[in-house]
Amino acid sequence: MTEKVNKKRESLILPLFITFLKIGAFTFGGGYAMIPIIQKEIAEKKKWLTDEDILDIIAVSESTPGPIAINSATFVGYRVAGFWGAFFSTFAVVLPSFLIISILSLILKEFAEVRSVQNAFFGIRAGVLALLLRALFLMYKKCPKNIASYFIMAISFLFASVFKLNIFFVILICAILGLCFSLYAKRRATK
Repeated sequence: MTEKVNKKRESLILPLFITFLKIGAFTFGGGYAMIPIIQKEIAEKKKWLTDEDILDIIAVSESTPGPIAINSATFVGYRVAGFWGAFFSTFAVVLPSFLIISILSLILKEFAEVRSVQNAFFGIRAGVLALLLRALFLMYKKCPKNIASYFIMAISFLFASVFKLNIFFVILICAILGLCFSLYAKRRATK
């Protein structure tokens, strides 16, 4: 049985690599812009994981040190194909950016003042904003909708945006609040 599972995992390493290579090569705007594409490729098209799995992976990826795109690729790769899936998914998502940035850094100094280049980046930023809003909408649809989750959402927004509290502490506070609310709900349910 274990040998069969290992063979299946090994057979998914190359498809994982190719999938994350495409995600890394064709997604502009960083990790948050990659979230809807990861969800579409991994959950909708390939059906390697569910939407709920992706939401959990994104939550963990945001909570751990490092860029969300790399963390997400690592966690997805591990869930789908173990250690080597994590390794090759992470390598694949980073490779296009590394190559593109290396080449662009050599060329961009010459073209940074060209108006059409500036306009292209303006358009890319607008597209990235749309991708971020879509990711926000998809994550909102999957999250529980109750007074506790709305309260935690409002508190985290205030702490992060208004009070400029370090994101680590915002995540820690949200985790503690979520734990407290769930313990309270369980206690009320048992009464």
